[in-house]
Amino acid sequence: MTEKCGFAAIIGAPNAGKSTLVNRLVGAKVSIVTHKIQTTRAQLRGIAIKDETQVILIDTPGIFDPKRRLDHAMVDAAWSGADDADMTVLVVDAVSWAKRADRITAADSELAPILARLSEQKRPKILALNKVDAIPRESLLELAAVFDQTKVFSDIFMISALDGDGVEDLFNCISQAMPSSPWLYPEDQVADVPMRLMAAEVTREKLFLRLHQELPYASTIATELWEERKDGSVRIEQTIYVERNSQKSIVLGKGGRTIKSIGAEARQELQQMLDRKVHLFLFVKVRENWSQDPQRYQEIGLEFPRT
Repeated sequence: MTEKCGFAAIIGAPNAGKSTLVNRLVGAKVSIVTHKIQTTRAQLRGIAIKDETQVILIDTPGIFDPKRRLDHAMVDAAWSGADDADMTVLVVDAVSWAKRADRITAADSELAPILARLSEQKRPKILALNKVDAIPRESLLELAAVFDQTKVFSDIFMISALDGDGVEDLFNCISQAMPSSPWLYPEDQVADVPMRLMAAEVTREKLFLRLHQELPYASTIATELWEERKDGSVRIEQTIYVERNSQKSIVLGKGGRTIKSIGAEARQELQQMLDRKVHLFLFVKVRENWSQDPQRYQEIGLEFPRT
């Protein structure tokens, strides 16, 4: 059987469930998932296999109306992933749409700019209505009809990325659209992400899960040191950058308890991921204008926008 290999961009509005879907398709955690909107900031590539087909899934930042420089960089990264892929999968949160499916057309919604740009693409485009386990079937069928009227998508799938319902059918469709090509990655590789960035993402997830209500959007984490030790363990030093002293106090917590808890959870996951002992040290620094620093964008995998 001929080998096939290609790229599928997973795009959508913030919190549509893109990262959860990528993790489900890969069968391993390669993208962080939190309740905080716009958690994914840069393109992350997960690698999934179906028979003789290798699919590189590009998990992209949520597409929204950008206001700040960081916003523009994230949206640019999302569209860059879609423009370079062999197929685009638009993930839509079906729960947030179900109540208005009979009152609004997709072309009149906040997804209108996304649909307009997708309509210009010549490559295959499919729709994944996510979180369908939480809405009645009648509402779901109405919602599918709304998007079918756009004539943008070759196929519409109803899925639950969280529990896996419908995901296998979706993946079959994705894999069938991939071009004939040798595989780009070894069979046992599940992601194409620099380990320093992956480690920072793990800690950022724990930070957001712990402080998603208290900590503002503008925080970032840099892996400053990755030191291989003679005993096979690794020493990792990371800096959490915030914009104000008040935010630094939130991250540290009373007596340093919050940052210790975040560090312990991140260390545990990194040890499982790397299958070895991890010595993780976290520091918090105030950098008021980190979101205007080109070097920080490079460190988190984004192009610095001139906007």
